[in-house]
Amino acid sequence: MFDKFKIRQRLSLLKSGSELRSIIANTSWLFADRILRMGANLFVGVWIARHLGVEQYGLFNYAVAFVALFASIANLGLDNIVIRQLVRDPENKTEILGTTFCLRLLGGISSALLAVVCASLLPQNDLVTIWLIAILATTTVFRAFDTIDLWFQSQVRSKYTVIAKNTAFIIVTIIKIILITIQAPLLAFGGAVLAELSLAALGLVIMYHFEGSSLRFWRWNLSTAQGLLKESWSLILSGLTIIIYMKIDQIMLGQIVGNGAVGIYSAAAKMSEVWYFIPTAISSSVAPKLYKFKEESETIYYRRLKQLIKLLVVLALVIALPMTFISGSLITLLFGKSYIAAGSILAIHVWACIFVFMGIASSPWFVAEGLTHFSLRRTLAGAIINIILNFLLIPKYGGVGAAIATVISQAVASFLGNAMHPQTRKLFWIQIASFLPI
Repeated sequence: MFDKFKIRQRLSLLKSGSELRSIIANTSWLFADRILRMGANLFVGVWIARHLGVEQYGLFNYAVAFVALFASIANLGLDNIVIRQLVRDPENKTEILGTTFCLRLLGGISSALLAVVCASLLPQNDLVTIWLIAILATTTVFRAFDTIDLWFQSQVRSKYTVIAKNTAFIIVTIIKIILITIQAPLLAFGGAVLAELSLAALGLVIMYHFEGSSLRFWRWNLSTAQGLLKESWSLILSGLTIIIYMKIDQIMLGQIVGNGAVGIYSAAAKMSEVWYFIPTAISSSVAPKLYKFKEESETIYYRRLKQLIKLLVVLALVIALPMTFISGSLITLLFGKSYIAAGSILAIHVWACIFVFMGIASSPWFVAEGLTHFSLRRTLAGAIINIILNFLLIPKYGGVGAAIATVISQAVASFLGNAMHPQTRKLFWIQIASFLPI
């Protein structure tokens, strides 16, 4: 009896160690991907900002923000739900993946057309702006192929996604450098973004086949689609509201102040948001295991959730504190004196990362607990507060006002909003504990 117990105990330890190694390996691949992108985007992105100048760089980011409002519709809020279903029922992956792909393809086409139509109706948008929005909106169609990435995430094998997307990223980064050297116009850089997404989609298909699977076996299933959409409708609206309070500041700056203000603000936001890959990489690797722990042990499940939130809050503080003091020097060094006003914006905007990190760490909890409708409520509250604060602060304080609005709205959406209802209050106290030293 004792020997059997020891054997079971050792097997359990081996299994636990194997799962930990898979999470670490998966996170390492994601970190390698993001670090490469962060370095290249900083170098090439700053070069593009200098090449285009404040006005055109502002216009480019205005178009990106505008398209992002509609791109959230294309995603359909399916990511975490599909990953959870694949973890629970891997035998039905062909129906789950096939149905998800069809839904996201239809969503991508619809959101692209909607973005172009809305851009055409706004009198402030000239022909160049509309064409730029049309080019960038087309990328939402190719994002349907990110369905393959959801399968790799569910298996904690993101290295295949990293290889596919980084190959496309490196090719297009070289193209961007060539465009800069030949003094290419603004629309050419929009085309480069589209090229990267299409090459990444091709790469994902190739890696999926290399792994031993095939898109030919994917099947559409109406009942599966109904089940996914029934659960994801609130996440669709949640994703839209997240994008609103992430991007509406740039759109409102463009409408109220002008493209120059958007260019200055975008330089600061780029330096602040470049760190957002950290919680995404860690959380996407841990989430499948959290869903599994939820089924097996509430104690382990909540212990791991607390550790995840605590880790990401600490990392956010490590980033925000030094960035506050070096913001002005960093902006001048990288972007040049024409962007110097972005320094004070960055010193404020970077504090939003604490609540962004916390919110991303908490997302698997809402999915695992079946409380995605509460995720919608809190993000909707954040979006409304952000719009109101932008209306009040932008006319008087410009980009600084937009940064203040962003920090406050992120705090409400990712943290304070959880205190408003008994069912989410448990998460709120876990988040409070993450600020404590012990």
